[in-house]
Amino acid sequence: MRERTHFRRSGHGTSGTPGPEGGPATAPGELPPRLLTDLERAGYYPAVVADSLLTALAEEEVEAHLVHQETTFDANEVRRHVTVLTTTATRLLVAHADDHGPDETSPEPYAVCSTESVPLEQVASVVVSQVVTRPADHRPGSVPAEVSLTISWGAVQRVDLEPASCPDPDCEADHGYTGTLTGDDLTVRVAGAAEGADAVAAAVAFARALSAATSR
Repeated sequence: MRERTHFRRSGHGTSGTPGPEGGPATAPGELPPRLLTDLERAGYYPAVVADSLLTALAEEEVEAHLVHQETTFDANEVRRHVTVLTTTATRLLVAHADDHGPDETSPEPYAVCSTESVPLEQVASVVVSQVVTRPADHRPGSVPAEVSLTISWGAVQRVDLEPASCPDPDCEADHGYTGTLTGDDLTVRVAGAAEGADAVAAAVAFARALSAATSR
């Protein structure tokens, strides 16, 4: 059963001055109300995810965010996963949360939430792919049918090796190995047919904010 606990912010007051996300300014150590609302709407252990985000923020303010939940089927098991992307003035924060059933490590169901902090100057690329149906009728500013956001920052690189070959089919010499070195990218895909036009618009808005932040 998914947790529906409401995460309560600390008791700092807020002013009427617009904050980075267009709402009331937040004090250090708080999450913006809009982010809290999106975590609640996702319904996936919002208190756990919020606590992890607060730890990673380290007193910085959130400038933009995207909450994306996925449900996958693993054999006969339904697995839920949530990804939360946030930007601050200096960093991109990536949070992942998964739930697990009882296993050899725990007799009770449990959730794991991990966060990664990436300096904005280390973000190597931001790729935005938009799927537009009936492109001839597209109007500027219309929400696409689907958007995929791929972010690369070179944290992990994968090497794929294979035996090197020779054009001579009769050659039996050992030519060693050849391979490619690729970085592990993070991709978030949001489809309007599954998640609604508002979710797609939110993904586009975050992609725009992240592109602007990494171009400073």
